[in-house]
Amino acid sequence: MAEAFNDTRITGAKGERYAELTEAIAAVLEGEPNLTARMATVASMLAATFEHYFWTGFYVVDLERPSELVVGPYQGTLGCLRIPFGRGVCGVAAATRQVQVVADVHAFPGHIACDSRSASEIVAPVFDGAGDLIAVLDVDSEQPAAFDETDAQGLATILQRTFGRVEGTCARPPKGSSAAP
Repeated sequence: MAEAFNDTRITGAKGERYAELTEAIAAVLEGEPNLTARMATVASMLAATFEHYFWTGFYVVDLERPSELVVGPYQGTLGCLRIPFGRGVCGVAAATRQVQVVADVHAFPGHIACDSRSASEIVAPVFDGAGDLIAVLDVDSEQPAAFDETDAQGLATILQRTFGRVEGTCARPPKGSSAAP
């Protein structure tokens, strides 16, 4: 199914593209339980669909340092390796568990400049089926004010459908197990 998407171009109004992309992601990921594969696929398909996405990827809650995010699958230039909860747009999204839409990252208090070309950003928390925060999805644009409520709703729908139905995650050992992930 992934090969079919590589030859597809999703066009139309932004909301329509999110709706079509949500279905395409679900079709590609059908039956795939691995969290890393799911995140990599979402990042790739989002980046391929929206040309104003400069950096698209995940920062994953570090199981050994649960108040830090560590870079996960992404598309774009080198990302920051670690971000503490509460610091920068990603850290604030993780700490508050709310979507952050930032029209001007340079005006955001405590913004972390992983790439100085980023002008605006949207970060959405990612929850598993149990409602636990497992990551944040970070999308940057070189354009100021590139993101709005349509993006927030579209990303939230993709994330809930892709990760909200996951029974646990592949990054965590099964309950009662001492096995490393």
